[in-house]
Amino acid sequence: MTVLVPLRPVRRWIHERQVSHRERGATLSNLYVAVLLIAVLGAMTHRQLAKIFWPDRPDLGALPALALALLGAGFLLMAMRAAGPVTLGRPAAYFLLTAPVSRRRLLLPSLRLAALAAASSAALIATAIAGHAAPHGVAGPLIAGGALLGVGLLLIAVVAQRVRGWATVTDRLATSVAAAGLLLLIVDNLVVADPPAVDGWPSNSVLVAVVGSVAVLVGVGTASTVRGLALTPDDRVLEAAKTTGTIFDTAFGMEPSFITDMVARRYWTRRRLTSTRPPARLPVLTGQDFLVARRRLPRLLWLLAATPIPLLLTAAPAWVTGAALLLGAMIAGGTTTATVNTDAGNPVLLRLLGLSSRQALLQRLWIPGALAFGWSLIALVLMQVAGDLPAGPWFLLSVPVGVAGGVAAVRRARSGFVRNDLLPLDTPMGTVSTGPLVHAFAGPDALILGIPTLIAISQETPLTATTLLFQTALALIGARAYLAGTTDPERVELQA
Repeated sequence: MTVLVPLRPVRRWIHERQVSHRERGATLSNLYVAVLLIAVLGAMTHRQLAKIFWPDRPDLGALPALALALLGAGFLLMAMRAAGPVTLGRPAAYFLLTAPVSRRRLLLPSLRLAALAAASSAALIATAIAGHAAPHGVAGPLIAGGALLGVGLLLIAVVAQRVRGWATVTDRLATSVAAAGLLLLIVDNLVVADPPAVDGWPSNSVLVAVVGSVAVLVGVGTASTVRGLALTPDDRVLEAAKTTGTIFDTAFGMEPSFITDMVARRYWTRRRLTSTRPPARLPVLTGQDFLVARRRLPRLLWLLAATPIPLLLTAAPAWVTGAALLLGAMIAGGTTTATVNTDAGNPVLLRLLGLSSRQALLQRLWIPGALAFGWSLIALVLMQVAGDLPAGPWFLLSVPVGVAGGVAAVRRARSGFVRNDLLPLDTPMGTVSTGPLVHAFAGPDALILGIPTLIAISQETPLTATTLLFQTALALIGARAYLAGTTDPERVELQA
């Protein structure tokens, strides 16, 4: 017979010993710096935030509002599924998960924290949508309803974490909801000119009654979920604990490679792979990248679904659309650059193949460049079909944009770990480490090769042959200079 012991004294004992090195003054200092930073940033950007979340009058139709709501709900549910949402800290996962304590009381704090985060995120999304699509007089119940729906999505994610069959259905549902929202946005941009829906909204009393009904349903669902919280399997809780621990390690150490490595490991461990020879007509490393791209079909589908993003940003300033095009090309090119990161960290394979760093990098550039070219081509064709670009053969810019995106993706993969030995900068809001800043710009800085495209889109003038020729020459010369300046025919190591 197992006797349950009180949980609170055990938690207090572990907490006192795991933070014995941490002083209360240091914690208060960190909180003060964080609050001051948020206050300063809010004071500097409050007008821009007001335009984003709360314009003077509604300027969004019913169809795009519905599409944004579906997108927000789908991505929020996917984020909660990826994070757990029921999780534990490392001390609790190590010492308390198998201890004779109440499982429900052990997991309940993480559920409360997840509910607060879900309600806040959903309320923020609802504020942005209601501010643009509804009269401001009825925005209050809509925001409260959005927060309640966020908690409802959290309850669905908690049940999916506990039941494996429900997890598959939930993941497919979240993907379908996000895809439906994206499709509605594309239809609204290409076909429908939906005016702002100012009239026809229910009164405040009706909306309050609906929100009250939703609150009752969410309350009943919360009680049922809390009752079955102890049935969550240990392996699901441990997997969620590893995910949240990696996220906190990334934030504390400012090392994004932790998350990248975790995602890659989980992706490949869930797949059943068979030995396949690379195409004989391709160079050996290019053939390997080709096989990697072929095996990453879900990522390719997500990239295909993301091609309308520059089209959906045409209402923003023109330079935002151009920047989204270049960044999207870099992200698309990064589909297979994990092999570049492996080669940079351990060049044993290059030595066995007898390849120099220049030959290896040249072979590694082909598939990222091709993926960046394909992504930018589809994005530019969509923008030109929708009439959001001036006259000219804009689709031809996909070739130099693909080259620039491939170079940026490869440079990003070669950046290695964050260098925390660089000198910090003292600012009025605290000390800023320069290592993470340098690491964050390694890769995107190569997108300077696409500056002519950014200028051409920002000016909103017809594309000329001179601009096209200059952009192509700059991309090719820049790629050649990067290849010659960072590699050596006599050297094997790819480390930047």
